[in-house]
Amino acid sequence: MKPEPPEETPAGDGTPIGRRVLLGTLGLGALGVAAAPVLQRGMESVLGTIAGKDPTGLTGLLPNGGGFRYYSVTSSVPHKNDTNYRLTVDGLVDRPATYTLPDLRAMPQTRMVKDVQCVTGWRVPDTPFEGVRLSHLLDAAGVRAKAGAIRFTCFDGAYTESLTLAQARRADVLVALRMQDKDLGHAHGGPVRLYVAPMYFYKSAKWLSGITVTEDVEPGYWEERGYDVDAWVGKSNGRDDDPTA
Repeated sequence: MKPEPPEETPAGDGTPIGRRVLLGTLGLGALGVAAAPVLQRGMESVLGTIAGKDPTGLTGLLPNGGGFRYYSVTSSVPHKNDTNYRLTVDGLVDRPATYTLPDLRAMPQTRMVKDVQCVTGWRVPDTPFEGVRLSHLLDAAGVRAKAGAIRFTCFDGAYTESLTLAQARRADVLVALRMQDKDLGHAHGGPVRLYVAPMYFYKSAKWLSGITVTEDVEPGYWEERGYDVDAWVGKSNGRDDDPTA
C-alpha cells in the first residue's frame, strides 16, 4: 500500500505529543469549522505561521478557511521576498537566466480558476491562481532540440518535481505568484510555486527556486516514494476523482 502524502509535501514523523495537546489542537480545528468567515481567514494565517514551526505535523490535520492544509518535508523552510528571491532557468537551454520577483511580476500574467485536488482526497473548488506561463520562460530560455523534460527544485532544499516538456508547455501550467487573489504566502509555497492545474497537487511544487531542462524525466520527491509520475487527476494513483482541468 502506498503512503498518503497530503497536498504536495507532508510533514515528517516529528515528536510524540500528549493527549491534552491533541485534544486542544483538534478543538482549534472544530472552532475553524464553526467560525465566521473573518475568523476562518484569521485562523488560516495563524495555522500557516504555526505549521512552519510545527515538528509534529499535527497542524496538517486541521481545517481552515481556505480549505488547504499546511505541510513540508523539512523541519523548516527559509523565507524569501522581493530582495532575496531568485528563480533560475538552466540545463539544456541556449539562454540560462535568473529572475527576481519584480522580473516575474513584469511578465504577462495568466489567471485561471480551477479546482485543486489532493491525492489524499480533499478538494478545494474554484481556486484562482495567477502567474507566468511556464512555456513563456522556456521559450525565453531557448530549449534545445534534445530536451524532453523539466526538473523543478525548491528552496526548502529537499522537494523536487518533474514534467515532460510537452506537459510543461501546456497553457494551464504556471509559475504562480498569486493564489486566491492575493500574493502567495510562505505557507502556500510563496513567493513562487509551480501550479500544474490538471494534475494532483503534489506536482505543484512549493517554494520553487529552479527550473532545469533535461533530456529525460527524473522522478520527483513523491515519485521516488511510489507515486505516479504522470499524475493526471482521476487517471492516476488508483483514484477516480473528477478532472480539475
